[in-house]
Amino acid sequence: MKAITYYSLDNILIEDTSIPKIGAQEALVEMKACGVCGSDLMEWYLKTRVPLVLGHEPSGVIAKVGSKVEGFEAGDRVFTHHHVACLTCHYCRRGAYTLCEQFAKTHLNPGGFAEYFKVPAPNLQVDTVKIPHELSFEEATLIEPVGCCIRALNKCGIQASDSAVVVGAGPSGIIFAMLLRIFGASQVIATDFVDYRLKAAKRLGADLTVNPEAESLMDVVKKATDGHGADIVVVTAPNVNAYLAGIELCRKGGTLCIFAPTQPEDFMRLSLNKLFFSEIKLVPSYSTSHIETRIALKLIQTKRIDAKKLITHRFPLSKTAEAFQIAARSKECIKVVVLNER
Repeated sequence: MKAITYYSLDNILIEDTSIPKIGAQEALVEMKACGVCGSDLMEWYLKTRVPLVLGHEPSGVIAKVGSKVEGFEAGDRVFTHHHVACLTCHYCRRGAYTLCEQFAKTHLNPGGFAEYFKVPAPNLQVDTVKIPHELSFEEATLIEPVGCCIRALNKCGIQASDSAVVVGAGPSGIIFAMLLRIFGASQVIATDFVDYRLKAAKRLGADLTVNPEAESLMDVVKKATDGHGADIVVVTAPNVNAYLAGIELCRKGGTLCIFAPTQPEDFMRLSLNKLFFSEIKLVPSYSTSHIETRIALKLIQTKRIDAKKLITHRFPLSKTAEAFQIAARSKECIKVVVLNER
């Protein structure tokens, strides 16, 4: 079969490899669509693990199931999550599924950017869901990223009528704008340096959009929130300056959501005195679990999250390298999806 092997952002190759063999409790899935995630573009995050086959937003059709598999059969249309928790450890018992030791150890084999991939038993049992026929495979690729955003907002304790600022209007930022509307936010402000993204954010959920190169973000936020600042600020841009701005945009007692990782060597100075007296909360949120993926599926299925409006570019598997270049460097794209059209 064909698999897309990542060596670096500028060195992505189509290679021949064997179709994975499955065990009695595993399944083989023919990939139909797989989204390109922002984490697929972070070379610092990937360089110690190359070469590897990426792709953790896949949907497809089950080609084969093991002899002891129950509940699934060949021909089922599915989304499967690349990481799953054990559900029984110290962290899982407290609902912190993404911190489970098993979570990081479970992977699709070889990855979503391949003609076929193996679903290990834990992934099949815990977080593989059937896709209804009215939902396209490419729409189903949004289940994982939407799930990540749902988990973040739940961790932030968003309440109806909250004001929110989303820093970074890429795919995740726009999903946040859409979800904040569903969660009942009274005011959603999106900010980015790319006007194309701001127009998409305004079309899909934001009340106000701000390009900081054209106007003062702080002035807009203060005016929109009666001088208080935002109840919730979600930072989806992986850089220190975005987080420093985010803290300044929070009201007293507000919440800053840390949604995008910076490079390991990046640090920022924080005044503990200011945090103490302002009671601003810092809430990191990494990945998603079997709980949010099911919520995401329902929201996409019912069109409350219109996944088709997020997808701007589609590439065949043979042009995955080009898909990565567009996702990483184009200023006029939102979500890029790779399709297996065999």
